[in-house]
Amino acid sequence: MIDFTFSEDVEAVRQKVRRFMSEVVRPAWDSIDQDDRAKVVATIVELRRMARTEWKLWLPHMPAEWGGMGLGPTAMAAVSAEAARVPIGPYVLNAQAPDEGNQHTLLHWATDEQKEKFLRPLCDGTARSCFAMTEPEVAGSDPTLIRTHAYRDGDEWVINGHKWFISGARGAKFALLIARTEENPDIPQAANSCFIVELPASGWKVVRDVETMAGGHNHCEILIEDLRVPNANMLGGRGQGHLLGQYRLGPARLAHCMRWIGQAETALDMMVDRALNRFSHGSLLAEKQGIQWLIADSAMELYQGKLMVLHAAYKIEHGLDFVSEVSMAKHFVANSLWRIVDRAIQVHGALGYSTDTPLAHMLQQARWSRFADGADEIHQMRIAQRTIAAYKDHGSTNKATGELPL
Repeated sequence: MIDFTFSEDVEAVRQKVRRFMSEVVRPAWDSIDQDDRAKVVATIVELRRMARTEWKLWLPHMPAEWGGMGLGPTAMAAVSAEAARVPIGPYVLNAQAPDEGNQHTLLHWATDEQKEKFLRPLCDGTARSCFAMTEPEVAGSDPTLIRTHAYRDGDEWVINGHKWFISGARGAKFALLIARTEENPDIPQAANSCFIVELPASGWKVVRDVETMAGGHNHCEILIEDLRVPNANMLGGRGQGHLLGQYRLGPARLAHCMRWIGQAETALDMMVDRALNRFSHGSLLAEKQGIQWLIADSAMELYQGKLMVLHAAYKIEHGLDFVSEVSMAKHFVANSLWRIVDRAIQVHGALGYSTDTPLAHMLQQARWSRFADGADEIHQMRIAQRTIAAYKDHGSTNKATGELPL
């Protein structure tokens, strides 16, 4: 039998997160001037204290020995979707990008000394971090093209390069920096290594916060000039930067999808509520076929997205090959988020286009989902390649379509 319900303990956590978000986090967020950075930071700090000490909802994705709740990927799908109903929800639980992905990466790749120095404060909430891989001069979807270069000088590495769209760089206590260390690797993917860079540092210059269509959100351009990093701060081995990056990005892509599910459901709820309360041309919007089509398409896409996320999370949790499923989920959920929010704006009309509802901002944020952690076209190319390879190897495409028992 296939059971699509959560266990009692996971369902209890999901409901607890939902109550915390609706009863505590949402009212606190709505009560402040969200353009006042000082108030936003103070609010998040207080809510984090409550999440950790009063509600016991701290660090849900990390093991208990690191102060977390020890939830697996499928449970995190439930928690992340609930937390994402409020923009600051993931931050309050200390389960936000890029820190969540960096925590997992350090947990599995760092030495004991590196864990105590860098992972411990990240889990305690006393430090933030960033992941520095993307460069403006080369395609971010192809890490083999990375130009940032590191060479060994005694017990140190000297690094020069240029990064951008490094989320969370301002205020970060350290960065996980990907740089090229191998000139003639056996395979192109073995050219890069990862370094833990303690910040601030001489040679690490934040040039600017890159302004986006949604404003400035701490996505920084970084100039790296003769930056010196101790050899002890290499994360993993030489030439393992690509392996480490792929290890980090696979689950991180799915974590994004989990949060996007919560946002998409919020948009669909708003769409239906508006349709039930707006009267036009002789009837409620909910009674008009054109509006019903928008609702139906959104409901079907959200249903598909939930199933894809849960199945990919299941495969990760059970140690199965999950790369194709995560890639398909990332592509589908990102595009569904955009379409569902757009439809919700359409049903709201001018109100949806205004900033009187969160929809306009949600649409601005949704646009980056289609290229962050891999552009749509890259995922489509990989999905096609895996599908073709599955047929060549097995005479069937089943392996590329989830290996489900039907």
